[in-house]
Amino acid sequence: MASIVRLQITNIYGGDYTAPIQVGASKTTVNVLLDTGSSTLALDATKYKPDTAAGDQTTDMAQYAAYGDGSHFTGALIHTTVTIGPAGADAVLAGANVAIAYSASADMFGQTDGILGLAYAELDDAYTMPTDTWAHHYTEGQVKRAPRTTVTPYLTQLAGVGVVSDKISFYTRRSFPHEGGGGATDPLNLGWIVVGGGEESTDLYDGAFQVVTVKADAWWNTNLKSIIVGAGPPINVPTQPAMGQASNSIVDSGTNSLNLGPGILRSIMAELTPAQAAQLQSAVKGQALKNTDLDLATWPTIGFVLEGDAGDVTVTVAPGDYWQLDTGAVGQAQAAITQGTDGMAILGLPAMNGYFVIFDGEADNGRGVIRFATRKG
Repeated sequence: MASIVRLQITNIYGGDYTAPIQVGASKTTVNVLLDTGSSTLALDATKYKPDTAAGDQTTDMAQYAAYGDGSHFTGALIHTTVTIGPAGADAVLAGANVAIAYSASADMFGQTDGILGLAYAELDDAYTMPTDTWAHHYTEGQVKRAPRTTVTPYLTQLAGVGVVSDKISFYTRRSFPHEGGGGATDPLNLGWIVVGGGEESTDLYDGAFQVVTVKADAWWNTNLKSIIVGAGPPINVPTQPAMGQASNSIVDSGTNSLNLGPGILRSIMAELTPAQAAQLQSAVKGQALKNTDLDLATWPTIGFVLEGDAGDVTVTVAPGDYWQLDTGAVGQAQAAITQGTDGMAILGLPAMNGYFVIFDGEADNGRGVIRFATRKG
């Protein structure tokens, strides 16, 4: 059994990155979205059903989860075996906590088979119901009125049985699928996830790691201090988080854009030329452009200055990462920047695409840190 698992991932199932895992005694392969912004491992009930004869255990617990894009599911919590990694270099976890989603919004899973949350236990809510939740599919309303608790998320369960450490690393090149380059075989649509490690994968990064402080055991919460557009002056970011949030920003592998509040977006656009600001403004509203409409060589980098363990850390996003060419169709460009809420900047895949990123849940006495090193290739 591997102590570190390295597995190829892809963005072709809708834009966010997915990895194959095997579930149950039958080792049914499912493609799950990799999300550092949540904690639940949930599978679409049309893709996997509990097999109690083969060892799956149903429970009296249910799970309900809602996500920032409005998607949500209600499901039955079961205990089953989950295997991750290639044969001979895999990690096997018996008794994994898995939600089987029998009710979900239409946009919950898309082309994927489920979601693998890689954040903290605080987010992995469960609800104790009167009886077996797979036999009795309780409604969302019934579940949300039941006594609430938490369950241990998958990555923490792995670390708890000594299979791997509570650490996960990403190597990605794109936010959205690249069109016209071969689909599933296109190198731009592929990446790597390293479960239980990262620093040893020296073929994936160059130089030293910058260490970003994690502010809370919730999402991978960070403190965004300022933003630098090109050679412009730092734009100070209010430290006050949005209501109910533990900090003013998170780093999230499950978001394929830089999701920024209106105030930050206005400040960024003020540093662009009028023509650039007009293009970005229309793109943020969902309008696609032609590749030929953009001269990326004239666009500035955008630096996000985050609090670090040893001084400030600047995560630099190149124009080719916040603008995605050949997206949706060959010759079509889209901005990987979306408008969110003031007080919560979600630094999604564009902030990760230029780096090899380690989410280290064991550092800083278990609060965690995020390490950024320049991506190779």
